[in-house]
Amino acid sequence: MDNKLSMLNLAVIFISIPVLIASTYIPGVKGTIGVNYGRVANNLPHPVQAAHFLLHSTIINRVRLYDTNADTIKAFAHTGIAVTVNIPNNQISSLAKLSYAKEWLETNIVRHVPATNIVRILVGNEVVSTGDKLTVENLVPAMQAIHTALVGVSLDRLIKVSTPHSLGILLTSSPPSAGKFRPEYENQVLKQILDFLKATGSPFLINPYPFFGCSKDTLDYALFRTNSKVLDENTKLTYTNMLDAQLDAVHSALKLLHFDDIEIVIAETGWPSKGEPGQLGVDVDSAAEYNGKLMQHVSSGVGTPLMPNRTFETYIFGLFNENLKPGPTSERNFGLFQPDMTPVYDIVVGVPISPEPKPNSGKRWCLPKPEANDENLQKNIDYVCGLGIDCGPIKEGGACFYPDTVRAHAAYAMNAYYQTTAKNGYDCDFAQTAATTISNPNKRSFEMEEDLSITPYMSSDRVNDLANWLGLSVSAAFFASLERFSCVHLNTADTDDEDDDEGANENPLMLTILPSPSVSSSISASIPVTSLPV
Repeated sequence: MDNKLSMLNLAVIFISIPVLIASTYIPGVKGTIGVNYGRVANNLPHPVQAAHFLLHSTIINRVRLYDTNADTIKAFAHTGIAVTVNIPNNQISSLAKLSYAKEWLETNIVRHVPATNIVRILVGNEVVSTGDKLTVENLVPAMQAIHTALVGVSLDRLIKVSTPHSLGILLTSSPPSAGKFRPEYENQVLKQILDFLKATGSPFLINPYPFFGCSKDTLDYALFRTNSKVLDENTKLTYTNMLDAQLDAVHSALKLLHFDDIEIVIAETGWPSKGEPGQLGVDVDSAAEYNGKLMQHVSSGVGTPLMPNRTFETYIFGLFNENLKPGPTSERNFGLFQPDMTPVYDIVVGVPISPEPKPNSGKRWCLPKPEANDENLQKNIDYVCGLGIDCGPIKEGGACFYPDTVRAHAAYAMNAYYQTTAKNGYDCDFAQTAATTISNPNKRSFEMEEDLSITPYMSSDRVNDLANWLGLSVSAAFFASLERFSCVHLNTADTDDEDDDEGANENPLMLTILPSPSVSSSISASIPVTSLPV
């Protein structure tokens, strides 16, 4: 663990908390929208381009990959986008062996964490309904082996294991209150899966597609059109769309087995924009209508008739049209975007247009150079504090005492001196042990050395888990009263000399945050963007 801690080369600067980050554009969307990133095509952009596009040009902050291709996973490093990876069905039997699962995890996951925000490993896709007896038999053992391997490297709280299901696992789905799993699946494997999910705090993933379940008579119902209503005679609840009915049928089936407390995640759903000539409801307008209303609905907090007042983590299929997918024309036209990253249809998944950025304000901060040693930095502390600069915050019990390192304390003292002087270049020289930085820390992702990244899109629990894995002590109070943060610790590698080009240094600073000793112990639900005063 010490080698992880040694990555953190920190300086200290006071902060204020102006706003919470808003990762969405559609009113009501609460960061639950993801996309399935398939790559069965020969004309797609490089994964780095795709990741950059998602981060900067869309509201999408979750992505599901259908394999563990190293280049694709690495492309999402430092984006903060929550990444789900998928193990192909043909690898499941091998992964049922713990020794192989450990090797697989080290090769495909551990090397990318925490730079890439991997949150979930899916073992296969719709395995239970494939009828492949050997694969089905090895499904739960493979899930257990991967989870055990995660426990072995202390990643089991950061990364969850599950497997997606088609609605073919249901014996009955109408009315929704009568939803029930097929007995052969239930007895053979579903109960084991549900026991595993409950024990590990993992969600139950399903792939509901109203598109495949609709007819001429139910097209309006599938497309969330307000003129459609279906009454469940058992509960007297009214359904206004097919997706709610499908979700509640799954909920009812889970409830029969006493697992209705397990979270349901929509792993795949979507609507094609092109099909065979004359194919019912397969056109650009219908695809735009379904996916647009889908995003609004699952994120609105309305929930379903049997699961009211909740949102659903949802992954739209898919990111791009994939020209090499087999099957009918519609299979190649589920994408939100063309391979050139232009939208297939008019749907609000882009970010709001921001005003042109203002020119660099000329603000600078004084930080230690990476090569400066502790002996010289201690001399700088003694010099600054001896001048009467307030060094109380870096004394024991002070708000910025931690991390208790010479480098962190020196960064505070040297910058405090620089900010109280005329801010000339020589005020941040300290016998060539310091330099100024012009980089604005108000970044969407705050990067650390050695591909270590903590981003403002992680939940408080997830950041705390990540900190624990790194061996950092992050008090729960850190997430409580956001207005009372004391210090931000920024890496010093991003420095420049005074005579450098003002716009030359654009690298993001590195971030970890400490609370004031007096803040309360309740935990906030999200993390704000912070700004640094002059």
